[in-house]
Amino acid sequence: MIFGSQTVSVERVLPSPPEPIFDILANPARHAEIDGSGTVQRARSAGRRLQLGDSFGMDMKMGVGYSTRNVVVELEENRRIAWRTLAAAPLDKFFTGRTWRYELEPVEGGTLVRETWDLSTERWPSRPVVRLMMSSTTRENMARTLERLEQAVA
Repeated sequence: MIFGSQTVSVERVLPSPPEPIFDILANPARHAEIDGSGTVQRARSAGRRLQLGDSFGMDMKMGVGYSTRNVVVELEENRRIAWRTLAAAPLDKFFTGRTWRYELEPVEGGTLVRETWDLSTERWPSRPVVRLMMSSTTRENMARTLERLEQAVA
């Protein structure tokens, strides 16, 4: 669902309590395993569980390889985690700052997981360009991510 022009969200009920789901989301080394877009290749910084303010790097590939630095900007244990994706220089002056957020809500039968792609934090002037280039495929990729997340906790 598109809320205004700044976010895209998808939801899925996973037949699992929130704790194992959150464990995967808070571990960058597992992000390639659940990525529905196929762009996440591997974590540059793996090991300890993410905490608020932590920074972690990812090797990415969309046609060509590149890397990102991500900063955890929201964290409520087993309920919410969000990171802001920052591009490497010189792209950081133009294409950087979108936020990826996961919210977990216990419901009957498991956990409702909501993934949101938030462009309100994207640096201007790239915000409309990124939205135009990526919003149509992002929803599909996010739905695949939640499918893969379900498989990972099964």
